[in-house]
Amino acid sequence: MSISNSSEVQKTLLRLRQIHLKTDRDIELRKYLDRLLQRDSEGNLLPVPVRFTGNMETRGIMMIEGSGGGKTTALKKVLSEHPAFARQAQSGSQPVVSIQVPSPATMKSLGLAILAGTGMHDLSERSKAWDIWKLVKHRFGLLDTTALWIDEAQDMFFSGKPSEIDNMLKTIKSLMQNENAVIVILSGTERLSDVTAFDPQVNRRFVKIMPRDLVLGEDEVAVMEGIIRNYCKVADLSFDPGGKLAGRLIHGSRGRFGRALETILDAIECALNEASSNLTRMHFAAAWEVQEGCAWKQNVFAIDDWRHLCLDEAAADFEFERKQRQFRKMGRTSA
Repeated sequence: MSISNSSEVQKTLLRLRQIHLKTDRDIELRKYLDRLLQRDSEGNLLPVPVRFTGNMETRGIMMIEGSGGGKTTALKKVLSEHPAFARQAQSGSQPVVSIQVPSPATMKSLGLAILAGTGMHDLSERSKAWDIWKLVKHRFGLLDTTALWIDEAQDMFFSGKPSEIDNMLKTIKSLMQNENAVIVILSGTERLSDVTAFDPQVNRRFVKIMPRDLVLGEDEVAVMEGIIRNYCKVADLSFDPGGKLAGRLIHGSRGRFGRALETILDAIECALNEASSNLTRMHFAAAWEVQEGCAWKQNVFAIDDWRHLCLDEAAADFEFERKQRQFRKMGRTSA
């Protein structure tokens, strides 16, 4: 039975978006997070960070993956469902504080964003950075906070003066030291990995999780076709995988799992809006055309020679190089 009513289409898409597909990144993230938490005498995980270096400091996690890989979704899922954090949250504490890096990213704006994440919104922007960060540590202690998750963390280190960037690196270290120290989780694009080259002490404090991209292999194609079929069952659609559709999807998504899922959902939406009962390659082509803003002759789902279609993002590469040059100006920091 096809769906054409817009309200029913949205309900179906909502059901699909609520499906979380567990991947290797979820498993790896949970494994390393568990290693950073203490256990009771029976082996149960506690919402208390393990202390290293003479019981003085915690450790952290960097989740590094290209845009559209799915790292943010994975982190949200793992942190929200972790049993130690869930039990602590029931007692009225706030075991995890989550923020996205503000723009522009400065010491003050980052500190204020973290305070807002703890529920404190009325602090004046005229407050001094030192007082803001002192209050951040105080709030962590007051709320029994175990972990701080900063998303889009690469923007902390590519948007300020060299002295500001150096101060941010030192502040990150200070959050993992002494009283009320927390586990710091940084997630961001490949640019985030460059930070470790400039500060060896930041480097040693973080384990790095770098999920691999999808590749045009039999396993990945089979996995993507399976995901599409399962989604189609929920949407009450049949599925035609002809024309190397799954391979085109992987190539068009630049190997990024999250991007691939978004394209699948957009294609299903196109099919449902047409009241079609069958999801085809042309629905993917229509969705990808809107998503990429490309001509039909450059559409990965439409052309014959799709494997050789260049998908380099020149504008993003230019911005990356600009920020790299800015970052190099600060030189190698000393711990």
